[in-house]
Amino acid sequence: MLIGKPGAPKTSICTADAASIEVRGKDLCRDLMGRMSFTQYFFLLVTGHEPTPKQTFFLDLLLVAIAEHGLTPTAQAARATYDADPDCLQAAVAAGILGCGSVVLGTSELCGRVLIAAHKQVQSGVAPADAVRAIATETRARGDKLPGFGHPIHHPVDPRAERIFELADREGVAGPHIALARLLPAAAAQAWGRPLPMNVSMAIAAVLLDLDFPATIIKGIPLLARTAGLLGHLAEEQENPIGFLMAHHGEEAIAYEKK
Repeated sequence: MLIGKPGAPKTSICTADAASIEVRGKDLCRDLMGRMSFTQYFFLLVTGHEPTPKQTFFLDLLLVAIAEHGLTPTAQAARATYDADPDCLQAAVAAGILGCGSVVLGTSELCGRVLIAAHKQVQSGVAPADAVRAIATETRARGDKLPGFGHPIHHPVDPRAERIFELADREGVAGPHIALARLLPAAAAQAWGRPLPMNVSMAIAAVLLDLDFPATIIKGIPLLARTAGLLGHLAEEQENPIGFLMAHHGEEAIAYEKK
């Protein structure tokens, strides 16, 4: 039984025969291997074309920026899963990635939606400041959080976001989406009645959109980056297991309440 509406029975990603492997129309062994970096290859796989030097530079930058941030819930989940089954490294990585959602690590995609919506308003004739102010006000009125704002550690600014914008200016790639992102802190402060720090997720979305990355790729950047970070945690967990130790301290910190 076929469920849903299928696409055409074809793929443009990869094919192979006994003597060769072709990826996105290019010979893997004779062209891509030895010429292309993994970052460039990732871009090719996702978009179907090779990145420009600026796209490569900023994709590398963002992967470095978001790969690691200490003992986050994703890292804790991966470490604990590894300790429970040391023979199943992939399950530990998967456990960490499955924790990447709308609160932890997955907000860059939501930030992209905000910027795209604001940019559409600007294209229809709305002033940029008015566009972001309307979005912030509507978000506040709904009782929702504004994607890309707030951080438990980094305030009043997220140094990663500051650095991304600094390099975007230096490299001459800052465009309309970064301009809108820079207007959002004032709009958020007005809507919430207090300053809110812009975090790295908004900067990631803004620079990707200004570099013509597909909006659908945005969430893939933190997922790919954090996979590398999780593997770092798991390599350390093999040498110095702390997953069960964290679980022990977590249990001690929570009181039992009989009802």
